[in-house]
Amino acid sequence: MFIHDATFWFCVAFLLGVFLISTFNSFLFIFLIASLLAVYFIFYKKYYFAIFALLLILGASYFQSFYFIRQRLVNLPVLSHVEGSSEGKFYGIVTDTEKSATKQNLIVELEKPYSGKIKIMARRYPEFIYGDLIGISGVIKKPAETSVNYYLKEGISGTMEFPALDLKESGQGNSVKAFLLDFKNKIVQGFKRLLPAQKAALLSGLTLGEREEFSKDFTEKMSLSGTTHLVALSGYNISIIALAIGGILGLFFSGSVSFYLTVLAIILFTMMTGAEASIIRAAIMGIIALLAKETQRLSSVRNAIVISAFLMVIFNPRVLVFDLGFQLSFAALLGIIYLPPIFNKIFRIQDKGFLKWKENLITTISAQLAVTPLILGSFGVFSLTSFLANVLILAAVPVTMGLGFLMAGLAFFSDFLAGIVGFAVNALLSYEIFIIDLFSKISVPFAVEGFGFPAALIYYLILIGFIYKFKD
Repeated sequence: MFIHDATFWFCVAFLLGVFLISTFNSFLFIFLIASLLAVYFIFYKKYYFAIFALLLILGASYFQSFYFIRQRLVNLPVLSHVEGSSEGKFYGIVTDTEKSATKQNLIVELEKPYSGKIKIMARRYPEFIYGDLIGISGVIKKPAETSVNYYLKEGISGTMEFPALDLKESGQGNSVKAFLLDFKNKIVQGFKRLLPAQKAALLSGLTLGEREEFSKDFTEKMSLSGTTHLVALSGYNISIIALAIGGILGLFFSGSVSFYLTVLAIILFTMMTGAEASIIRAAIMGIIALLAKETQRLSSVRNAIVISAFLMVIFNPRVLVFDLGFQLSFAALLGIIYLPPIFNKIFRIQDKGFLKWKENLITTISAQLAVTPLILGSFGVFSLTSFLANVLILAAVPVTMGLGFLMAGLAFFSDFLAGIVGFAVNALLSYEIFIIDLFSKISVPFAVEGFGFPAALIYYLILIGFIYKFKD
């Protein structure tokens, strides 16, 4: 077996072990089944299969060990196992914030003598930012049973609702991260100065994944039109940035040099946007898209995808089963890589079409086919008209993002020059908002009740069979 094949199957077996323990929550059951399979395959001299079975145990063991160690490191103040809460005065540093019109959610890392992360629902003002050291007075509660997997995934050990908070000191976080977050906020402020509120919010979403300024009505329209993914800072968004940077660098450097410089640019952009787990995942998707373009080899991309998933699961084993964003990202990427060549072959598509409408249509359909079971399983419904909405809007998104970044750069020096570019950005955003508004009104929802794991498994087996039947 070649090293790239051995690496691929090692990662697959490990991930499958994590998946099984996450789903069935019984290490003993997995250990017994995998051990019996290993003995069976050894008896019949199928040693590769025996190793695969034993690697299932490795994945399950890692999952168990990871959370055992993490929980041992948590020390919440005076935790009451009887009532599930604790009360007192303690201190913590704000590591992440999420703000709306009426409240702010803070992720806080507790200071010594305590340890662990808690999530605080606080009043909108006074406003806290990354790196603030705050005093906290109130009650820490255990996460609700219905949300326990989410909180475990996020490493959050307790929650608080509207405690008394007071700022003790600012600038206590990582200085590099604080600088980059401040830089991002200045870009967002530039958008707000130069564009109407709704358009500034949409541009912030397209370029930086920011959605704090979205109104409830506009959020609902994006959901109905099936365009929410455009502002989720997905691999698609970062791929646009990466391909644009790569194209510019390609004018001055060789292919391999521009590739590595573009990867560096993605890493810096990821740091600027906060380097949270969802953004790291998006960066990995963007880098894989670059790799696909660079190598033109599906086998290489196959390994890149599974190794990326492996590394993310090593960092946080619960994302595999309990992070829908993780699942959607990888499923969409697999669809975009493996399905378009088959559709192009079946329908004999030779060109990308005007404004790449054919390419956008095939890409949209491929991604939607890959994520449909996940969407139906989680939400029970998706919009059939989202295919057309995405075809009409995707052609404008790369230009909007490119001009948006140009406008942001100019805004640091001259609002007048930035405003000139802003005319074009404003027109593009007007078109995109029109499409979102239109397709939110003509949405054709497709609903399925009880779309669970067995149905999803059958769906993906059929899809894999379709790919193998028509691949070159």
